[in-house]
Amino acid sequence: MKPSDPKVVATIILDSKDYFFEVVDQAFAERKVDTYPFVKSYVVEILKHYLVTENLYDSEDDQGRKTRKTLAELYLESSDQQPSIKVEMLKRLGDSSLYISGFFSDSLQRKLIDVDYYVDMGKLAYESLAHSVNEDTISKLYREISIKFLILVDALSLISKRAKIMDEENVLRMMDLYAKTGSPLLQETLVEKGVFSPEIKKQSKQ
Repeated sequence: MKPSDPKVVATIILDSKDYFFEVVDQAFAERKVDTYPFVKSYVVEILKHYLVTENLYDSEDDQGRKTRKTLAELYLESSDQQPSIKVEMLKRLGDSSLYISGFFSDSLQRKLIDVDYYVDMGKLAYESLAHSVNEDTISKLYREISIKFLILVDALSLISKRAKIMDEENVLRMMDLYAKTGSPLLQETLVEKGVFSPEIKKQSKQ
């Protein structure tokens, strides 16, 4: 089956963890990503999390439009927070940077802020996380992701291309437009492409 087939899209939506374990395993092998097993598991969780498109956004404005703070804003705000909130903000910064860098690198090349910005901020976030947590294993995880950030981006790009989530319609632009307008038509298009599912959206709020 091809990644764009309806059965595969259903697999992503209903059994995303198994699906992403398989594709991450293949991508890591092909890109020769030499890292700890828990890094692979962490990347799987990132892919599962951002299968729900709303997780890319921070809040809503007065008109109900979804908004997202810049990476620099998140990083600066995190420095003034208590430890637990700081870790949460840095994690969101690092995870979103890794996901967007890998899955939408082609789209970012055509934007004013390109993929290098996301890579730099992502590496900085994970390195800061490594110094902000007390547990050695978790610190080791974040430091490894910071060091291997570029090769992890490369592996995610391979997954993205194979899943055909990136295409000529520029899905990232569609996501931004959907966030601003809430268009049912755009939502249906994004669901058809397997980017997110209303069913998963409901599950995430339970």
